Amino acid sequence: MESQTSKQDDKPLSCKVAVVTGASVGIGAAISKMLAAEGARVVLVARKERPLMETKEEIEKEGGVVVALKCDVTNRNEVKEMIKNAESTFGPVDILVNNAGVYYFTFMKYAKEDQWEEMVDVNIKGVLNCIGAVIPDMCDRKRGHIVNISSATGREAFKGAAVYGGTKHFLEGMTRTLRQEVCQEGVKVTIVQPGPVDTPGLTACLSNMDDECKNLYGTFEEGPNLTAYTAARAVIYALKQPTDTTVNEMLIMPQEFPI
Repeated sequence: MESQTSKQDDKPLSCKVAVVTGASVGIGAAISKMLAAEGARVVLVARKERPLMETKEEIEKEGGVVVALKCDVTNRNEVKEMIKNAESTFGPVDILVNNAGVYYFTFMKYAKEDQWEEMVDVNIKGVLNCIGAVIPDMCDRKRGHIVNISSATGREAFKGAAVYGGTKHFLEGMTRTLRQEVCQEGVKVTIVQPGPVDTPGLTACLSNMDDECKNLYGTFEEGPNLTAYTAARAVIYALKQPTDTTVNEMLIMPQEFPI
């Protein structure tokens, strides 16, 4: 009996069903690989099928248990169908990592309204769609863990990131209130706030900046930046805490970054 308990303590995520959005590349892929290495049954979710399947194959080569489901988190019906498929494959969702997000850095005077709308749709509505698809069941079962990936821009004001930062400020406030609502229902809620991370998303963001933002942030590509695995380790740390302990929020920054 003691031996079994010890093994469970060593692998607290073993056989947990974890849904990770934005899982095809970057932070989402790193989180998914780490979850699989910890013994979780991982559901990879993203819009782009090819990189999604490549991440799935990498996890399977390492012996991980994984399924890949193409889904646009901005579409509520697609999200509900994705969760239904995940549960029919692995069982009820224990962990939801809301990692899918888009970001553009541009001064508001240029009125990039299509970019604004995309950030609101993915970073706010997409997160709400995913939470709405799992939270009733988590509360009914008295267990579950939701991890929302925010950003340092959700805590500080950065020129050129008014709308992106605004979506993350929404995420911060919503997450704190959700935690208050469900903490006594057996459901944990964590928010992780990474600073600049070397990912394909950062590269795309830097290439699409207006000239004023390039003057401010053009050196981001040179670092010092976090790696995707650094951010992922923070998520795994929060998920592995004992039942009676929760990590509410984590700000993860490069040592040399002045925040």
